[in-house]
Amino acid sequence: MRHLYSCPLRWSDMDAFGHVNNAVFVRYLEEARIDFMRRLAPGDGSPSFTGGSVVARHEIDYLRQLVHRHSPVSVELWVTKISAASMTIAYEVKDEDTTYLRASTVVVPFDFERERPRRITAEEKAILKEFVDDASHQEGAVAV
Repeated sequence: MRHLYSCPLRWSDMDAFGHVNNAVFVRYLEEARIDFMRRLAPGDGSPSFTGGSVVARHEIDYLRQLVHRHSPVSVELWVTKISAASMTIAYEVKDEDTTYLRASTVVVPFDFERERPRRITAEEKAILKEFVDDASHQEGAVAV
């Protein structure tokens, strides 16, 4: 299953060449990832996905330029890898017929009180597995 995020374009996202600046795409990925993580939290007093996380790595392939318009762009994201203390999230920023960007981010759960990474809990792993899509365009094996 994939998570879908509808991302509005802002006039300030454009650079001098009239298209979305490459650095702004990272913000689009962040907005989609935060939306995804907030929706994962099961509630009911569960501590899963309520702590913090940090980005350990981004990989981005810019495929086509995206110019300003009033309609939002879709950000699809899914999980490609789950390890003991990190997860890899893949993305496509696209419309129905055009893919503008493919990317992946390694996210590490982080305990800010102890100032160190933490392991992914069994409950978190079970929830994340629902979003594993190994038929993605990203390279690499899915480890769960």
